[in-house]
Amino acid sequence: MRTHTIVCLFAGALAAQNLQPSFENDEVIVNAPHPNVDVPGSTHKAHDHKLNRVMVYMHTGGEILHYLDGRTVDLKWRAGEVVWSPASGMHYSEMKPDTPAFTGPMIVDIGIKKAGRNGNPPNTVFDALRVDPEHFHLEVENSQVRVLRVRLDAKERTPAVEWTLNRFMVYITDANVRETSAGGDAELIQRKAAEFRWCGPSKQKLENLSGKPFEAVIVEFRS
Repeated sequence: MRTHTIVCLFAGALAAQNLQPSFENDEVIVNAPHPNVDVPGSTHKAHDHKLNRVMVYMHTGGEILHYLDGRTVDLKWRAGEVVWSPASGMHYSEMKPDTPAFTGPMIVDIGIKKAGRNGNPPNTVFDALRVDPEHFHLEVENSQVRVLRVRLDAKERTPAVEWTLNRFMVYITDANVRETSAGGDAELIQRKAAEFRWCGPSKQKLENLSGKPFEAVIVEFRS
């Protein structure tokens, strides 16, 4: 009897001009549009973020945030970096002039809709950090999310790991990988960097079929 299956939904990459969210369900909204309002006495337009977010940056860069309460925040990030970004007040942003030119999405912006819960994630003997700390590394953990990074060299594979929570996969590199469920079902996953997909609970092995390293960020939702 097969007790686990791979349950994932391909979602895509950044929506054009961020006019529409590129993925949304009852737990998350990805690349949510930010309605702008006029700033009195200024030509700038401001917006806010009402949700806590996981930010996965695809390119090195930076910006300056100007908050309407007078604060200024200087941000810098590296390609592949994961940042926890709490909900914030009204502000407008200014891209730094030394930000390198890039093509494609700059960021995958994951807004967390549900409050989450305190305490440790559901315990399992097949937890990725327990069974394969060589390939899985903790990036962020709080009451709403646990964020892991997985890195596999060319042709490397993981042992079976179990995911007990809904999760979101963000591909840092191009992916040519095979996921094999506990029941033996295999699925070939081929994605471009900055694409992502929604996944349900499963138990599976991951194998990098490419001759190049593979890297992805896994956001587990603790709702």
